Amino acid sequence: MFEAIDTLGDVVARFPVAGTIFKDHKIDYCCHGQRTLEEAASEQGLSTDSLLSTLNTAYDKAIEEGHKEHDWYTESYSTMIEYILTNHHAYLQKTMPVLGELTAKILRVHGEHHGEELRQVHRLFNTFKMDMEAHLIKEEESVFPQIVAFEKTGDRDALVEALKKIAELESEHEAAGDLLRQINLVTANYAVPEDGCATYLYTYEKLEQVEEDTFRHVHLENNILFPRLREQL
Repeated sequence: MFEAIDTLGDVVARFPVAGTIFKDHKIDYCCHGQRTLEEAASEQGLSTDSLLSTLNTAYDKAIEEGHKEHDWYTESYSTMIEYILTNHHAYLQKTMPVLGELTAKILRVHGEHHGEELRQVHRLFNTFKMDMEAHLIKEEESVFPQIVAFEKTGDRDALVEALKKIAELESEHEAAGDLLRQINLVTANYAVPEDGCATYLYTYEKLEQVEEDTFRHVHLENNILFPRLREQL
């Protein structure tokens, strides 16, 4: 199914489970989804053949079990946007305030013994939260409505205006991804110390979930929605 010349973004678009495989191998498929499997494997010091074998084995298993993936390459823009809003924007809007409080709480309780790590986590996450809140507003109030207007009316001016802002969105995606990768690094892949309490564990579990959800969110936009729109010009 997959070959060394396939791009990361296309692989995850066709087989979303690949996103988890890439995450396990520390491969960024959302902000740098234009790279080929061979390029990504080389950058991580991995065997291309081994990575391909893992992907193709997982894909064959999914087919045997009757799994069918959603084809976002042919879905309407409005349906895709509604999915992003319902599944990704709503998740972040619900989760980020809670995590903001949790990162502050574990810093207060465990700061004496793990202060350096937890101060960085608190700072990095709250920067991510602040940036993403503004980013989501930009998408919801400006870019997404212009895309829907183009789809409904064929208004190319709306498309041009949306594309002008998409470059900004991609830059913001890159910044958000960098912040999440820094949190992952600081926490040693969300490892909780032996003296960490249940809240400490819950906070790190939620941070990891936010990372995974955000990467899938960004993937849908960077690797599928935005390229499809650019092809309309």
